[in-house]
Amino acid sequence: MLRCTSPLLLALSLLSSASLTSNPKFLLPSTCQPFNSHLSHSQKMRMTLSKCFSGTAANPIPISPSNLAQPHELDSHSLVVVSFYKFSDFPDNADLRKPLKQLCQELCVSGGIILAPEGNNGSICGTRESVERVLGFIHTDDRLKGLRQIESPVSPEQEAIHHGHSSSSPLAAGEVAPFRWDHVRVKLKKEIVTLGIPDVSPIEKVGKYVSPKVWNALISDPDTVVIDVRNNYETRIGMFKGAVDPCTTAFREFPSWHAKVEKKGLNENINKDAEIPKEKMPKRVAMYCTGGIRCEKASSFLLSKGFEEVYHLKGGVLKYLEEVPKTESLWEGECFVFDKRVSVEHGLVQGNFKLCYGCKQPVSDAEMEAAEWEYGVSCPYCYWLKSEEEKERARARQRQFEARGIIGGPDKGQRPAVKHKE
Repeated sequence: MLRCTSPLLLALSLLSSASLTSNPKFLLPSTCQPFNSHLSHSQKMRMTLSKCFSGTAANPIPISPSNLAQPHELDSHSLVVVSFYKFSDFPDNADLRKPLKQLCQELCVSGGIILAPEGNNGSICGTRESVERVLGFIHTDDRLKGLRQIESPVSPEQEAIHHGHSSSSPLAAGEVAPFRWDHVRVKLKKEIVTLGIPDVSPIEKVGKYVSPKVWNALISDPDTVVIDVRNNYETRIGMFKGAVDPCTTAFREFPSWHAKVEKKGLNENINKDAEIPKEKMPKRVAMYCTGGIRCEKASSFLLSKGFEEVYHLKGGVLKYLEEVPKTESLWEGECFVFDKRVSVEHGLVQGNFKLCYGCKQPVSDAEMEAAEWEYGVSCPYCYWLKSEEEKERARARQRQFEARGIIGGPDKGQRPAVKHKE
């Protein structure tokens, strides 16, 4: 379990981390210390509750409205979720992994980050101050400056759950929180978003960025074909009106979908509301995805295939939902997100979908009433795809969670306490 270290332990850990100083490009900030060291005693007490479990905390601390920080007190210490990415020439990406992960752990920043020769891609959650310090550290490499960022707020209720201090669900960090409160992953991969074609590089050529404010005009033009480059479980809960749905299960399938379209035309994949003639891919294409990274790479792919007019939504659906009022929006439904909020609506408010832990697909309240729904085991989308043996393993895993606490809680990996008779 990750713990917030004391100033002394933190200093010792930095002094003893010889591997961090061996590469001068990725030195941790010289001011690296607990971010609340400058706060007053009362502020530190509040941060102890809202940051993470201390090394000695054995029981969750109930939260009441009187214990919550007032709006004017939050500012840099309120929780935020920030998604970011940057395509760049980054062959020595592995050198960044260890110091970046250590900094996230020491600041109790959770989430996931991917490093690859073509750049970085991540989504993290923490206090505003700690997240800004992590992003600032990434920016110390000139090649990673100018990250494309999207910020989502975290409600006070989510914040309490995120840190496991909800009196009604004390270990719910693995259930409803944006990310597990005690866990950060920094992975090395070949691509920050997998297309499977090494020659496609947004660093060399990319489509034209379109801001959310002018996106409506572009996709309303009858000569523009709008393509949703997300996966089928994402498009199922929300799309732009009239968009083409490739019905892919993974982004790497996009090239094969394009090859099929070149032969047969778009008519087999057009949304029922789209009014597009039965012809091959037109010259003007507008694409979108969740945060912009997939359509940026897809635009590079289409340009490599000879397309001349390729546009993509800057900041993706998330930026659109943040900036465009619902009354002016052409978005229908909710937007799937790759964290435990599951989906968001306009204003980036958390949506109504839940996650099936059997297949990681979004499910609605109505779908949770179906006979195929079993919490932690299956849903209508995966029930018939699982063998009875797989379902039984999932049930055993769920029973273990219920007996020992949800993954990410303070008792992770520990056996339940044995009660002795007096």
